[in-house]
Amino acid sequence: MVQRNDLLAYCNQLLQPQLFKDYGPNGLQVEGRAEVRKIVSGVTASRAFIQAAIEQGADTLLVHHGLFWRGHDGSVTGWLKQRLALLLAHDINLLAYHLPLDAHPHWGNNAQLGAHMGWQTTGTFGDQSLGMLGHPAQGETDATSLTRALQSQLGTTPVAVVPNPQRAIRRIAWCTGGAQSWFESAIAAGADAFVTGEISEPQAHLAQETGVAFFACGHHATERYGAPALAAHVCEHLGLAHQFIDIHNPA
Repeated sequence: MVQRNDLLAYCNQLLQPQLFKDYGPNGLQVEGRAEVRKIVSGVTASRAFIQAAIEQGADTLLVHHGLFWRGHDGSVTGWLKQRLALLLAHDINLLAYHLPLDAHPHWGNNAQLGAHMGWQTTGTFGDQSLGMLGHPAQGETDATSLTRALQSQLGTTPVAVVPNPQRAIRRIAWCTGGAQSWFESAIAAGADAFVTGEISEPQAHLAQETGVAFFACGHHATERYGAPALAAHVCEHLGLAHQFIDIHNPA
């Protein structure tokens, strides 16, 4: 058991949220009980996730996508009321870290995706240095072999735009989630392939015109690794119980 404030201080020390310009608040979004015994981690603080965590006896949730985002009008109605009502009724803390969790060099979504794929990280790129550059794993020499590796690890079939299937992939760039707009930065950084979660209309044209392969592997699928990795580390350090709950999301 630890005090909530000690847990929060340790997470903030690790992730340094004050260094990021983000789309919403990072850290404690909903205050629950002061004493923490069990953390349940997940990708998004959806109602299904909150209900599943309650059933598992959580007193604290640690997620990547929290409840509050820039542009929200402040009204506590509908889906937001329902989620908050569950948290408040069970006195559960909600901790959410967005860009700080993407960027962390060890526990972050990008670092963890690279580690699970076996990619060798050599640098970063893009706004706030969130994207990662590196070399693909052994055997991922072209778009066909990289597609197989992504499908095997993530359990999803990538939406791939591959102008030249024979082009050797020596340098790979990746940024999890909705980072499709970073494709131009990845191209400028010298990538042969770019891996992210989503694709929009312009990226298909850019891939065809530049010859750089684009892989959209799912927002949720690419961001399943950061929150549980961070929570496992924090719980080991502080002597807390931890459980990861993955609520399926096809997006």
